[in-house]
Amino acid sequence: MKNVTCIDDLRTIARRRVPKAFFDYADSGSYGEYTLRANRSDLEAIKLRQRVLVDVSERNLATTVMGKKIAAPLILAPIGLCGMQHGDGEILSARAANEAGIPFTLSTMSVGSIEDVAEGTGKPFWFQLYVIRDREFSKSLMSRALAAKVDTLVLTVDLQVLGQRHKDIKNGLTVPPEFRIKNVIDIATKPAWLWSILKGKSKTFGNISGHVPGMEYVNSLAKWTQDQFDPALNWKDVEWIRKYWPGKLVIKGILDIDDAKNAVKMGADAIVVSNHGGRQLDGTSSSIAMLPRVVDAIGGDTDVLFDGGIRSGADIMRALALGAKACLIGRSYIYGLGAFGQAGVAKAIDILEKELSVTMALTGVNRIADIDGRVLEGGAPKKKAAAKPKAPVKAKA
Repeated sequence: MKNVTCIDDLRTIARRRVPKAFFDYADSGSYGEYTLRANRSDLEAIKLRQRVLVDVSERNLATTVMGKKIAAPLILAPIGLCGMQHGDGEILSARAANEAGIPFTLSTMSVGSIEDVAEGTGKPFWFQLYVIRDREFSKSLMSRALAAKVDTLVLTVDLQVLGQRHKDIKNGLTVPPEFRIKNVIDIATKPAWLWSILKGKSKTFGNISGHVPGMEYVNSLAKWTQDQFDPALNWKDVEWIRKYWPGKLVIKGILDIDDAKNAVKMGADAIVVSNHGGRQLDGTSSSIAMLPRVVDAIGGDTDVLFDGGIRSGADIMRALALGAKACLIGRSYIYGLGAFGQAGVAKAIDILEKELSVTMALTGVNRIADIDGRVLEGGAPKKKAAAKPKAPVKAKA
């Protein structure tokens, strides 16, 4: 991997090594992909303020999220079908995150199950919950997560219905892939990927298979979403989850100030400013455009995390400067996973951390807590508000 110097290098390699249907699934956005592109272009438009002759010899990337120390302001985001980028992808990604001292988040729509990841890592991780029509199944997922020592639940609230992703339809995306001439030819040219999948513990939706009546043989993510995700999901469901879940609760998919305030009222320990990576409502604002507004509205009440378009350490710096406590990365580590497995995820994390460290040096800061609007061109000093302590919420049986 000596010639891999940036996330784009990992993307190029993953594109060669992963079958087109699964690469496109992770890489693409919904409809015309306007929001997908805005996530990147709006980040790139934010200019950093270069400083010189500042002692930056003792830089430290460690920070805290929801009161817990992590080695860098990075969290591996929940990615559906992660285990189709590389066999046992969820387990390998969690191991890389553990070694780096940062959290890993397992998706409801993962290939490896909650139990697979718990057994394969032996360490706590975060679990992302989609609420489906059968609330008892959602409750059972939370119970399974608790049994696996999951300490943080990430409730994704922006996928009650699925934003159409043209490439998935055209590629005929299924899990595992169906034997069509086009698919067989593509897979035949990627023997290393195929071997990793064949060796993997699971080859379908690990958290769902065998648990939901009538859905035992469904291999289409689109069909699963259409049949099982609940468009009636509302704030009362969030209240129910908050009462049941005893650990930390993160609400992901917030772009609106009123929604952010409601999340705080519901007892969220953190919220994630996110437009689902440009994969849902196409034409909405970029995540970075909404971040400072949300921070201004609730930054003193709960931790605000950022998700959407991170490809470099400089991007992380931009988000932190606008008030984020930490950043979720999705595609950046998925490219690494598809390219080199666990070593590729570790490489992606390392690239981002080193770029962030250099960016800190060249903007004159040593600690994550010192990053604010002063590192941006024209940015005014802005003190980050400390989150108010919350009373513990008792679990309901």
